[in-house]
Amino acid sequence: MSQNAQNQPQPETQPIQAPVSGAVLIDACPRLLGPYALWGKRTFDLAVSCLLAVVLVPVGLIVAAAIYANNRSAPVMFRQTRVGQWGKPFTMYKFRTMNPDRRGDYLGEEGYDGSERRFTHKTDKDPRHTWLGRILRKTSLDELPQLINVLNGDMSLVGPRPEILSVAERFGIRSHARHLVRPGITGLWQISEYRSQLLHENVHIDLAYVRKVTFVEDVRILFGTVGAVLRQSGK
Repeated sequence: MSQNAQNQPQPETQPIQAPVSGAVLIDACPRLLGPYALWGKRTFDLAVSCLLAVVLVPVGLIVAAAIYANNRSAPVMFRQTRVGQWGKPFTMYKFRTMNPDRRGDYLGEEGYDGSERRFTHKTDKDPRHTWLGRILRKTSLDELPQLINVLNGDMSLVGPRPEILSVAERFGIRSHARHLVRPGITGLWQISEYRSQLLHENVHIDLAYVRKVTFVEDVRILFGTVGAVLRQSGK
C-alpha cells in the first residue's frame, strides 16, 4: 500500500460485520419460538396483505398506467435481488422510479456514479429519478408491488429492510442475526431517527426488532409507518 493511500482519512462509521451471535439467538429464541412468530405473524401478513391488495388494486393500476405513459419503452416494474430470511436471495418488486439509462442526457456532462445512493436512503437529489418517481418515492407508493413478495412468503409486512445482495456480501452481514426473520416492507428502522442512514450501519435497530417480534410491536410499527409517510408526503 502506498504512503498516500495510508494517509487517506478513514470513515468514522464502520459497517457492522457481526455474524449470528449466540447472545442474540438466546435473547431472541423466546420470541421467535412463540406462537405469534411461528404462525400468527404469517397469518397476519396474509390477512392484511390480501385486504390491502384488494383495496389498493385501483391505485396500483393508476400508478402503473402513469409510469407506462411517462416512458413506454421502459418496464413498469423494477426487480432487484435482495437478501431474505436465512440469507437466502429473492427477487423484490417495486414500481420503477428511475430512468433506465444511467448515462442519459438528463445526467449532465459529468454523469452520475451512484455515490449519493451509497450514503443516504431515498435521496431526493438522485438525477436518475423521474419526476413521477420522486412523487412515488415520497409517498412510498413505489413499494406497493412488495405485497406480492409478502403473499409469496419472501417478505413480511414488518421486519428488517432487505439489503442488496452485493452490499450484504461486501460487509459480511448476509449471515447476520437480522435475517432470522423475514424482511419487511416496513420496520423499526424506517420509523427511527436513523432512516436516512445506511442499513448496514444500523443493524442494531434490526436486532432490537428481532428480540421483540410480537403482534403489538408489528401493529405499532405499521401505524408508525403510516404517520411517517403522511408527514413525509406533506413536506
